[in-house]
Amino acid sequence: MEYFAHESAYIDEGSVIGKGTKIWHFSHIMPNCTIGENCNIGQNVVISPAVVLGRNVKVQNNVSVYTGVICEDDVFLGPSMVFTNVLNPRSHVSRKEEYKTTILRKGCSVGANATIVCGNEIGEYALIGAGTVITKPVKPFALMVGNPARQIGWVSKFGERLEFDSSGIAYCRETGEKYSLSETGVILQTTPNL
Repeated sequence: MEYFAHESAYIDEGSVIGKGTKIWHFSHIMPNCTIGENCNIGQNVVISPAVVLGRNVKVQNNVSVYTGVICEDDVFLGPSMVFTNVLNPRSHVSRKEEYKTTILRKGCSVGANATIVCGNEIGEYALIGAGTVITKPVKPFALMVGNPARQIGWVSKFGERLEFDSSGIAYCRETGEKYSLSETGVILQTTPNL
């Protein structure tokens, strides 16, 4: 086996789990999931059928990743954050055919206890603050907080808040990467050799 699973974890048949991935205590990987290399699945996590996780995805403790969720590479899911997969759930009405797709693009992070309402896309490298409730699509590099979520700024790939000058240029203070601000959002201009 090229991945690690704690003895208390359940791994159902039909899932593909990448090399170097770690699955911790009391977690359940359901059938037909695709989990990339070097992922970390924390304690008490459920990965529902047909979920797709890219490489190096970190799923912290007490997260249920429901059918319809797709996480690209380097996504971070904070402790006890929540996904939904149906917009109008009823106990007495089966809506499994109505599951909505939710996409988390490369490098985005979702803080502890945040909620992602299904059918939305979180842009690459966006940062969703702890306790935030996402009800609409999120732009790449956006910094989102509150309930319902509102955008309060922009962040770099490194996760540092970007401060744009009057010409619409900002630099990540950690990496020196250059970003430009346009009417449609933030664009990474240069990536220094780190």
